[in-house]
Amino acid sequence: MIVSIGDLVLDISIAPVGALQPDDDSPAVITIGGGGQAANFCAWAAALGDSSRLVTRVGDDERGRSLVADLEAHGVEVCAVWAPEPTGAIAVMVGPNGDRTMATQRGACVGLSPGDLDERWFHDVRLIHVPAYSLFVEPLASATRAAIRLVREGGGMLAVDLSSSAGVREYGATRMAYVLARLAPEVLFATQAEAQTLAVPLESLAQVPVLKLGPTGCRVFGRVIPAPPATIIDSTGAGDAFAAAFCVSWLGGATPIESAERAVETAAQAVTMQGARPS
Repeated sequence: MIVSIGDLVLDISIAPVGALQPDDDSPAVITIGGGGQAANFCAWAAALGDSSRLVTRVGDDERGRSLVADLEAHGVEVCAVWAPEPTGAIAVMVGPNGDRTMATQRGACVGLSPGDLDERWFHDVRLIHVPAYSLFVEPLASATRAAIRLVREGGGMLAVDLSSSAGVREYGATRMAYVLARLAPEVLFATQAEAQTLAVPLESLAQVPVLKLGPTGCRVFGRVIPAPPATIIDSTGAGDAFAAAFCVSWLGGATPIESAERAVETAAQAVTMQGARPS
């Protein structure tokens, strides 16, 4: 069992057809579906054949209920704490080369507190995946640290994804490095922008540091693993697919290099699809 703790939100993806026209209509491909880094990770882990569980807090509203049902249809066990606040949403603007700009309303998820957790959710967990989003704000950060402790007590491992260079800057790079040093994750995922923002060598913070290089592939222990060629439609969720594939392979007994090879292959598949989840 792999568990992730954090966001389950609505993704609204907007891919303009041609240049946007100021103060006028612009044609676009618009899709609506489930999103959130933790939820996307779980959906990809389930699609890759592993058991996955999401611990999240969502609004007790039509959007929240629909998102939970959709994720369960993807084979994910959802441990949802229902909240009076609305379920969050993300507007994703997709550029012509697949790059994304995101406007985020995190909604109910950030209110998850340690008292919301059921210890039984973590007893059979071999690895907990933590987006850094889940460490940036309280009380979600305290709930996340409590979940990590429960997994550690059961002999499970920790994987952290830095998630956002803007988030790391707002939280504080030095503070983030300190938190990571205390958590001592077995695996740490970061993009080049996130690693540069952190300004501390990834190798000093995790047993297996994984630098994601986008279309180029990734770097593990100084070795670059190239990504296969792919026609990029939408890169939303590709990093989550990458992390899920790496963790599933690693837990299955693959070496970090072998896990990275499967990860870049899965991410290359993910960018050819619209949206953040496996179809």
